[in-house]
Amino acid sequence: MEIYVYIIAIIGAAIAGAINTMAGNGSAITLTILTEMLGLPANMANGTNRVGVFTQSLATTYGFHRNGKLKMDRSRIYMISTVIGAIAGVIVSTMVSNAQFKSVFRFLMVVMLFVIVIKPQKWLRETDTSKKVNPWIVIPAYLGIGFYGGFIQMGMGVIFLAVTVLWAHFSLMDSNVMKSAIVGVYTLLALLIFQWNGMIDWKIGGVMAIGQATGGYLMANYASKYPQANVWAHRILVAIVILALVKMFNLHQYFL
Repeated sequence: MEIYVYIIAIIGAAIAGAINTMAGNGSAITLTILTEMLGLPANMANGTNRVGVFTQSLATTYGFHRNGKLKMDRSRIYMISTVIGAIAGVIVSTMVSNAQFKSVFRFLMVVMLFVIVIKPQKWLRETDTSKKVNPWIVIPAYLGIGFYGGFIQMGMGVIFLAVTVLWAHFSLMDSNVMKSAIVGVYTLLALLIFQWNGMIDWKIGGVMAIGQATGGYLMANYASKYPQANVWAHRILVAIVILALVKMFNLHQYFL
């Protein structure tokens, strides 16, 4: 493999890490690099991608913690439910193709765009600790989010943010902090399962991990100190969803 390919991979992974920190769907970039540039089969790419996701989650969570943003006292039920769902999703992903999930994801992103754009003020509010949520709804919802994240990872962050901001009443910034910690926990377990099934290329995964960890940490460190982080996180989220829709529905071909 030519050295320039690895350089592009690291740069792309760094961008993905930064995007994942403030929004989500950075795995659309890393999975494309792994399959199209580095030639990994889909299931191997799915497993290898988790190496960078894990290191990025660690670096991002540390960046938020270092700046006093990591507060997990209200998030235990969300974390436990998501992690359990993710373990089930990872196990299933080692046995079946993720092609069908990708087709479902396209239409899910259409819904997400409307959710994000309509009433943007809901995305800019601060965390409301007085709001109580029904555990009979919380647990199934986050089990489902975890299952999706464990299965394919791509776009999990967008779905997690939508539910956590609009329904659990966390600020967008606090939701991103929680997301980083939760993804880090279940991705460690995912790595063990993928490795057991021989579905990780550690050399390529290590290269991607350098970029993702760097991009994630730098963005977390910057966002923690920036007073308008919620506003920019919302803008980035809208842009990411639009770009994802353009790519998945091949809309770019009409502009070329």
